[in-house]
Amino acid sequence: MPEGKIVKALSGFYYVLTADGEITQCRGRGVFRKNKITPLVGDSVIFQAENDQEGYIMDVLPRKNELVRPPIANIDQAILVFSAMEPEFSTVLLDRFLVLIESKGVSPLICISKMDLLGEDAKLMEFAKYYRSIGYEVLLTSTKEPQQLKEILPYLKDKTSVIAGQSGVGKSSLLNVLRPELELKTDNISSHLGRGKHTTRHVELMEINHGFVADTPGFSSLEFLEMEAEDVKDCFPEFVEKSFDCKFRGCTHLKEPKCAVKEAVENEEIASFRYKHYVSFVEEIKDRKPRY
Repeated sequence: MPEGKIVKALSGFYYVLTADGEITQCRGRGVFRKNKITPLVGDSVIFQAENDQEGYIMDVLPRKNELVRPPIANIDQAILVFSAMEPEFSTVLLDRFLVLIESKGVSPLICISKMDLLGEDAKLMEFAKYYRSIGYEVLLTSTKEPQQLKEILPYLKDKTSVIAGQSGVGKSSLLNVLRPELELKTDNISSHLGRGKHTTRHVELMEINHGFVADTPGFSSLEFLEMEAEDVKDCFPEFVEKSFDCKFRGCTHLKEPKCAVKEAVENEEIASFRYKHYVSFVEEIKDRKPRY
């Protein structure tokens, strides 16, 4: 039986792309529902074709990772789009995204959009410099300068990428530049709410520069529901580097003496805003009500 990749899921149908570029519309087998298996966009699957255009998914191959909201699997990279203005750039929201993405073993690429609205804001440039210093790729872009957006293209090659970020930051505008024939609908920012209305209604993978890119209906949940408090420290790369110098193995960087991370914060080697976010995320998880 042939193998393929689910590139779209809509109204109970799964659209499977094969190696020869053909797409077969499939339904899932009833046994999936019985075994509580839900095929996801990004899944590699084995399917049985009933005819040239329709078939049934027979098996879902093992996943390397998955997101629940939005529902997508086997992601290599997350392009985190944050606007410089409208809505205003938020380090706490960016760090929340980074922790969630890092916890899934997905590589982040930070893309700051709408730089043309910023003017001369040294603070944002300091933030960009800091994130670069701890190992993140940071691109500064504007839809007024399409060539800047096209700098993302080399990062897409041979990868499955998901585009994520707040509503109204320019995700659809980014895709329109990368693949103009999409003509994705975009909405303006609501002056009342200070955010845009997200225009994407389902998850779909699109081929761009020999890779797959997913525009998603947005992260409906940014809660750390699948994480434990002790996991958070491993999602801050600058903490991981310093932790080897902590006195205690498994140091949580909270109350332990001779903690290299806390010393680095005091010495301004680690940004204080990152440490504050770390502490608040840990407290949030500890305060979470147990799930039964």
